[in-house]
Amino acid sequence: MTITRKEIRKFLNKKIAHLNDIIADIDILLSKLETEFYRVAIFGSARIGPDSPIYKDAYELAYQLAMRGVDIVTGGGPGLMDAANKGAKEGGQHSRSIGLPIALPFEVGTNAHLDVKREHRRFSSRLDEFMRISHAVVVTPGGIGTLLEFIYTWQLMQVKHIPARPILLLGGDKMWPDFLHWMKKWSLAQKLMNKEDFTNISFCKSIQDVIMKLEPDIKRFQSQAKKTEETIT
Repeated sequence: MTITRKEIRKFLNKKIAHLNDIIADIDILLSKLETEFYRVAIFGSARIGPDSPIYKDAYELAYQLAMRGVDIVTGGGPGLMDAANKGAKEGGQHSRSIGLPIALPFEVGTNAHLDVKREHRRFSSRLDEFMRISHAVVVTPGGIGTLLEFIYTWQLMQVKHIPARPILLLGGDKMWPDFLHWMKKWSLAQKLMNKEDFTNISFCKSIQDVIMKLEPDIKRFQSQAKKTEETIT
């Protein structure tokens, strides 16, 4: 019996759909297990070095959050990712510095400040893991990759594929205010999105502003985690 290309495509499409369902179910189950540590994903450019003020801010922010028992998640690479992982590593005895590196032809290896490293071959799986394990997102200045991470988080929140979480935009002088102004001037004004889509997004002028906005959420999470642990024990 000869199998046609059409039949092969139909069979493979069913298999792919089934595989996608399995991956989605696994992702949901894994998300339900991420209840022990509050985690902040810090996105930012790989091209910004230690002499930059925003590098120092990324380090200090991660340091201060780690001191509060918060895990820090980055892409695990150089630049602002290095700054955040270094701050996390040096700031907390009860938190972890997590990196989700991806293989790129122009980057070799990861930064030296990771407690946990989970490598990815595709941006799609990496983005999904960022969403699965983080409870808040801080976006520092960056290029296409940083904007992709920011918009991906925003879009998944918009369609309620992930729980709502703070998205805090830090640094960049007028970069983030100008970007949000552009979104409101064009997309919002033309009714391509709703005013409510901006609810969880804030521009922060300083790391103190970021911490002030996150601290109530962190304390609430840690209090609930403690109650859960006491119930189990």
